[in-house]
Amino acid sequence: MTNTSIRPFRVEIAQAELDDLTDRLARTRLPQPAPGDDWATGTPNHYLREAVAAWRAFDWRAAEERINAHPHFVTDVDGQPIHFIHVTSPHPDATPLLLLHTYPGSSVDYLGMVEQLANPAEGQAFNLVIPDAPGFGFSTPVTESGWNSARTARAYDTLMRRLGYDSYGAHGSDQGAVIARELGLLAPEGFLGLHVLQLFSFPSGDPAEFERLEPSDYAGLEHMKWFQKVGGYNTMNASRPQTVAAGLSDSPLGLLAYSELFTSFGNGTSLVPLEAVLLEVSVAWFANAAAGMTRSYYENAEAPESTAVNAAPTGVAVFADDFQTIKAFAERDNSAIVHWSRFDHGGHFAALEVPELVAGDIRAFFTALT
Repeated sequence: MTNTSIRPFRVEIAQAELDDLTDRLARTRLPQPAPGDDWATGTPNHYLREAVAAWRAFDWRAAEERINAHPHFVTDVDGQPIHFIHVTSPHPDATPLLLLHTYPGSSVDYLGMVEQLANPAEGQAFNLVIPDAPGFGFSTPVTESGWNSARTARAYDTLMRRLGYDSYGAHGSDQGAVIARELGLLAPEGFLGLHVLQLFSFPSGDPAEFERLEPSDYAGLEHMKWFQKVGGYNTMNASRPQTVAAGLSDSPLGLLAYSELFTSFGNGTSLVPLEAVLLEVSVAWFANAAAGMTRSYYENAEAPESTAVNAAPTGVAVFADDFQTIKAFAERDNSAIVHWSRFDHGGHFAALEVPELVAGDIRAFFTALT
């Protein structure tokens, strides 16, 4: 039976686990380097050598203290443990807001934005609920199959109601953006709208769609082609997630290398600090989350295709070195895009790169709705 209670949670990694990671990192064996040792064929040795050295010196206890500076909880929804951070704003008129993380991220994606959103010096404030998606972070283990983005959206609505929120909004990036859009499709009572960094809308094959494209949109299409070329992990995760997870769960080097998106998504333009990458990878390592993270792609690939149009109020923030959402395609799939902004720097992991810009755009979107 599902335990619907909300229980306090604290991130406390046993010293034996820290010692085990230290030992594994000390015995790292790098692969034979690729010719040129660059990013052309994947994570290069020169990056891994530097990152492993930094990981060996990484102060997990200080990171743990930073994580635990905010209240953590866990509850079971539909039989699945859901871990989440819940920060209540001191402002009485604060808007409840889900913050939905990336792949290969977790709830720690948003640590740098909590204060800006929950207790800003001025402007809209938010009560923040920051969950780990099933299989990610500390929302483990995944108890059964079928946890695709639509089911996760339903679980998050249940979570918000259980917390006493009868109205709320959502922000998401990457996988979090997909889940936020699923909430728009679900359209639960009181749902205010979604703010995302990407709407993953692609050409349908109708030549008329291209008549509305602007020069910048063609650059976006080129970026799509580039990412398709280097996105082999999409195919692996969607088809053989357990095979991939075997290596990632046993080798910290493998997990670090497979988390290359933090550094390589923008084709060398990423602004994510190495310290932030190591925090993300450490959480995934200590939670042994690799299997759930990779399997999330398999679950979405197995889900029935949908052509449903999202009619919830939608805001989009497009960052210069991220996936370039193409408005003509996005408006086909989302009928109420009421906010659109572009930023000349920042990339796919903007919450880790330029958190102040993301927080400001979230405030602008939800302020305009209310």
